[in-house]
Amino acid sequence: MRIAVIEDNEALSRAIAFRLRDRGHAVDLLHDGLEADRFLAQEGADLIVLDLNLPGMDGIEVLRALRRRGDGAPVILLTARSETAERVAGLDAGADDYLTKPFEMDELEARLRAMARRKNLEFMERDTFGPLVFDRTSRQLMHDETPLEIPRKEIATLECLLERRGRIVSKSALITHVYGTGSDAEDSAIEPHVSRLRKRLEPYGIKIKTARGLGYMLEVEAS
Repeated sequence: MRIAVIEDNEALSRAIAFRLRDRGHAVDLLHDGLEADRFLAQEGADLIVLDLNLPGMDGIEVLRALRRRGDGAPVILLTARSETAERVAGLDAGADDYLTKPFEMDELEARLRAMARRKNLEFMERDTFGPLVFDRTSRQLMHDETPLEIPRKEIATLECLLERRGRIVSKSALITHVYGTGSDAEDSAIEPHVSRLRKRLEPYGIKIKTARGLGYMLEVEAS
């Protein structure tokens, strides 16, 4: 599952990302409201963790813009404010839940699971495609329950392509997923990872097709 964590406290956002990635989820970190609004409009997310007090554009404005676009992704608000009016304003703007700082990571994770269930999303631990299985918890690709030796950046590339299987994924989206939001890596940096991953997957009937000028798409051959 792809989760956007929008929080200007970098220590807190890294801690949240570490916990969620350890559970096998893809996490995009954003620290500015304007940056987050652009990211959500272009890339989207399955779940969103959103701080209310953000630079550039506050959390309520980000949330309202998201809902105006018709994006129904579940949103949990994080706030250091305990006033009822702030919580009500967030819920009225379209939030699904809220959590007041400080909080326990176990509670945040439980609330995300609950939101996912309400939206009929799944915190999938394993993703099967063709004869291969990707274990999101261990971040391992397996064939017949035997792990394949694949470097970390190629695994990250595979994660991103799997999340959007059958759809074109832009090089910039892959760069963000592999190198992190705000990375200064050139789009061409992803090409060798895709090339090597393509060669590893082809013997299993799985292809990474190139859409020239647009990006890449993961396809599984019909058996």
